[in-house]
Amino acid sequence: MKISYKWCMDFPPYLASMPMHAITEIHGEPGLLERFRLEIRAFDEGARARLTAALDLAAELHRDDRRVREPYLNHLLRVAIRMMHHYQVRDADVIVAGLLHDTVEDHPAELAGGHRAGAAAGDDSTAPALATLAARFGPRVARLVAAVTNPAYDPDRDRHTQYRELVAASLDREPWARVIKVSDFTDNGVGLIHTVGPKVFSLATKYRPLVPVLRELIARPDTPLAPTVKEHIFSQLDLAEERFAAILDQPVTAGPPTSR
Repeated sequence: MKISYKWCMDFPPYLASMPMHAITEIHGEPGLLERFRLEIRAFDEGARARLTAALDLAAELHRDDRRVREPYLNHLLRVAIRMMHHYQVRDADVIVAGLLHDTVEDHPAELAGGHRAGAAAGDDSTAPALATLAARFGPRVARLVAAVTNPAYDPDRDRHTQYRELVAASLDREPWARVIKVSDFTDNGVGLIHTVGPKVFSLATKYRPLVPVLRELIARPDTPLAPTVKEHIFSQLDLAEERFAAILDQPVTAGPPTSR
């Protein structure tokens, strides 16, 4: 699936300053693709080629995936754009890993391709999928993706607890992976109000305990972000907590009175 980057005159000249969810609602995937194209102009030609190749791969692997009302690619574009625009990240490896952060978890066998040659049927595809990323984009990208990839859960333990433990442990070792994860979390957590249906409550329950974990990780001196960027992220985490509270802390109300 090859992404087209042709300029569309329907996009307003202030697209580069629009909030990403506004772009999503008004212009959809084409608008986010154009915003991505505008953001990567800050990179050199070689980096732009790698970023475009990563986007093409993400679009191909997630071509049939949906997030409630939108193509899954929109989420990946917002994660990458947020890091470039709001977090001021100019490390191409980090943006590439952001675009591909769900590929190993969601499409390991398809991604693994030739690296599965000789593997027995039923073998875990995670390692060969990461090997594919390392071969195409370098070992650092594969390591960053691995740091934000959930392993198989122990069915005898609470999934949400295991998720939080994984995040705390894997991000403790990879400062740049914290940046990817907090952008992903912002899209999922702060953006939860754009989700509908019963998943809203379950996702708020999953994400809410992660707020203090991410706050502590981002505050660390070795997290490679400017102080102003960290303050912006803290404000987004505050907003996520407000929204989780609005979803989860509402009192249970009685139904309408019945006549006797």
